[in-house]
Amino acid sequence: MTSNFRFAVVSDLHLALPHTIWDHPSRFHLVEVSIPAFESVLKHLTQLNIDFLLLPGDLTQHGEPDNHTWLQERLAQLPFPAYVVPGNHDVPVVMANEQSIAVCDFPHYYRKFGYSNTDQLYYTCQLLPGVRLIGLNSNSFNDQGQQIGRLDTQQLRWLEEVLAAAGDELVLVMVHHNVVEHLPNQSRHPIANRYMLQNASELLQVLQRYGVRLVFTGHLHIQDVAYCEGVYDITTGSLVSYPHPYRILEFHEDNHARQWLQILSYRVKSVPDFPNLQHTSRKWMGDRSFSFLVKLLTLPPLNLPMSQANELAPSLREFWANMADGDAVFDYPHFPPEVRRYFEKYGAIAPSGTPSLIDNNTTLLL
Repeated sequence: MTSNFRFAVVSDLHLALPHTIWDHPSRFHLVEVSIPAFESVLKHLTQLNIDFLLLPGDLTQHGEPDNHTWLQERLAQLPFPAYVVPGNHDVPVVMANEQSIAVCDFPHYYRKFGYSNTDQLYYTCQLLPGVRLIGLNSNSFNDQGQQIGRLDTQQLRWLEEVLAAAGDELVLVMVHHNVVEHLPNQSRHPIANRYMLQNASELLQVLQRYGVRLVFTGHLHIQDVAYCEGVYDITTGSLVSYPHPYRILEFHEDNHARQWLQILSYRVKSVPDFPNLQHTSRKWMGDRSFSFLVKLLTLPPLNLPMSQANELAPSLREFWANMADGDAVFDYPHFPPEVRRYFEKYGAIAPSGTPSLIDNNTTLLL
């Protein structure tokens, strides 16, 4: 029987030391709070009896060596083990440049945090007796050198070998890009598809074949729990974006081999220079949302004319902040019927049509 255990998930830290911060009027990430927010989380976690910490990528603002160095030194001071995987911001270029590390450099920074074998960007390790972690790399580059979210063939073969050898261990998978859709038609949406693993269906088939039920992702910057044929994809919002969330999870198994996972979500509410962080951050996101909303309205599947998009976008100012919150239910009664129905689909609604509020605090029966 697998022992009961407790762990935390903190995602998309986008850590930025002051001298590495760059500014842009449409930047969603409030990276100014990255380090104090992370310190606030660590202070809370060290007061708890957690067994380990998972960090599913985008550890740094843009792969800066100084930010990677700061993080690996900070993680080494923790009283519990931590495990990381790379996000697209951590390894944005194949070869190192004046700003970012090279892809192959990443494991060398995190030898103590999963990458005992620094020759590859994925790993497996035993967390506890009967509990195994698999950390995957979802960052690839196409023939034009553009970064894409995809697992290469070699990594998928390796994954099959690891899962075949895992036997009856409980397996947790951590990967940056989403594996199950968290947004309507996410895999094919012109904006949202980049947050999905391009070959998510291949990975899902492997996980389902070996009975893996729990996957922890980031990248999308929202609180959401999605399910597909036996697999839960638990994505955690960004620590530098509203609502600055993190999760504490408890796994339980009883004497009858019944298993469940309790999820509790927390938020960083204040840091020294931002005493009312939730309000400030929500306004920050709303102030920068207009161009994104116009794009959402004018692209497929809505394809609204620009004039209509400009008219409707102000009513959607809080839309992405509410999405990031999790457990949101949307209704815009003054919108045209087809647009109203479209945004309703983004809400936390079960197939039965009733609210399904499981994105932040819930218990998943496994």
